[in-house]
Amino acid sequence: MFDYNCAMVREGAVARTLDPATDPAEELLDEAFFALSDPVRRAILQRLDSGALLVSELAAPFDISLQAVSRHIHVLVRAGLVRQARTGRISRCSLEVGPIFAAAVWINRYSKYWQRQFDLLAVALEEIERERHKKRRPASRRTGRRRIRVARP
Repeated sequence: MFDYNCAMVREGAVARTLDPATDPAEELLDEAFFALSDPVRRAILQRLDSGALLVSELAAPFDISLQAVSRHIHVLVRAGLVRQARTGRISRCSLEVGPIFAAAVWINRYSKYWQRQFDLLAVALEEIERERHKKRRPASRRTGRRRIRVARP
């Protein structure tokens, strides 16, 4: 019987755990998604996209306390999305894109599912455009003689 929580690799008698809860890469991915799940944290990341900022500069546009912004920054730091450098009492934050890239790679594994939907949508839109184009064409003229009516007195 195969144990899904722990598989033995016979070569070298090395035990390898398959439990995602103990895989550091999975844990980092979980933390990245958790950090990205909050709109305030996503807004902080957007602001850091243009360069490093002081915590006070990051907190300025939000209607929450500096302490609350600091907590959000701590979550982002723990997830590896933000690097925080302290000089005395001054704290400067910068964006770290590695975990975002890892999350994008993970999501991209499932792109085949929505890509099919995009392909079907493209076919449907092409069909609509063909029908629209047919309606715009002028009706073909009849060939043959024209009848000229002559008014009789």
